[in-house]
Formats: sequence, C-alpha cells, structure tokens
Amino acid sequence: MCNRYHPSRPDEFYAEFKAEPPTNFPPGPVFPRSRGVFLRRAKDKAEFQREGVVGQWGLIPWFAKSATLPYCTNNARIEGVTTTASFKQPWAKGQRCIIPAAVFWEPNWESGKNQWWRFKRADGRPWALAGLWASWTDKATGEILESYSMLTMNADSHPIMRRMHKPDPKLGPTEQDKRSVVVLEAENYDTWLAGTQDEARELVKLAPVEVFDAEPDLAP
Repeated sequence: MCNRYHPSRPDEFYAEFKAEPPTNFPPGPVFPRSRGVFLRRAKDKAEFQREGVVGQWGLIPWFAKSATLPYCTNNARIEGVTTTASFKQPWAKGQRCIIPAAVFWEPNWESGKNQWWRFKRADGRPWALAGLWASWTDKATGEILESYSMLTMNADSHPIMRRMHKPDPKLGPTEQDKRSVVVLEAENYDTWLAGTQDEARELVKLAPVEVFDAEPDLAP
C-alpha cells in the first residue's frame, strides 16, 4: 500500500500530462483523506480531453452516507476492482485516472523496524500512477465531492517492491502478497483514461527495475 506521496509541481503537470493544472493545486505532501490532484477524461465533453481535478485521496463510493468513511479507500487492489463494493462501479464505468507524483514513500522492515524508502523516477520525470475516481453528492447540501484511489498489484516477483512493507509472520516468504503501485508510461495515458476495460487491464503490470530511483530516506 502507498500511504504518502508528494505531487508533481504545476509546471511539471502541464509539461508531462498536457493538461492545465487546477488553480487550487495542493502543495503536498498527500496523505490518506487529504487533498491531491488527479488527471481524468473530462466529464461531459463530447470529444476526449484531459482534465486536472483536485479531490480527496480516498475514494468516496456512491453509497456512502458521509464523506468521512470508517474504512480506508486510498488504495484499490486491482484483483478486486470488479467485486469490491467501493470500486466496482468506478471500474465498470471506466472512471480511471492518473495520479501525478514527484515522489512516493514505502516502508521497509528488513532490519526489524521501519525504514522509509523514497521512490523517484530514474529519468527525472514525475510518476503517473494508475487510479480510479468518483464523484459523490452530499444529499444534505448538494455539494459534489471528487475523490480518487490509487491502484495496487501483487509485487512478490519484483526485486525492489517485494522488499517493502512489514511481513506477515503468519505467512511464508512466498505467500506475503507484497504490493506495488501501477506505473503508466506517457504513450499509454490516453488508453488508460479512455480505453476499454481489456485495454486498461493490459497496462496493469510491474514497472521495470530500471524505472526506479529508490533508496532509504535518511531525512529526519
């Protein structure tokens, strides 16, 4: 699971994603239930356009009684997007998004205690992380709230990502189900935002090791 990241800068947003950054661009860092920026196919447009949106990191499902949820929805397991109540409607409707990130952090427990690692792209570009989005209407006020979730996938075979997160002592080394974010490349942005479900599924894969600039974060 990813629970902390820093968004790309507004100028990087336009340069990388060819969409205007929102005027209320949050500076970050972004934590679950705080506000961040995501990119989606523009709503209510006849022709395809990319749209930058500010929303809550933690998807608010259509059936929620309140925007404050008693459970966590900042990450969505790709294996459950067709069956999990919170995510199956956004997935079915093609409400896929891209989450721009300059850096994200993951916990490493190889020493027996948590050592945060920071992850950047080796080529210096911002990450484009795959996600789902939703719009939720507060029935009491009529306010429309935007929100999003970051997709994760199994990373047991990945040389770097399998080293992250605290091992479950009840499970063996081949049963841990370590997780990774889903990294998108520029040539696939529009397919992810506007393609079919099958086309989107083809893009859900572990990023090559060469993409990562990862190391322990020694900052206090």
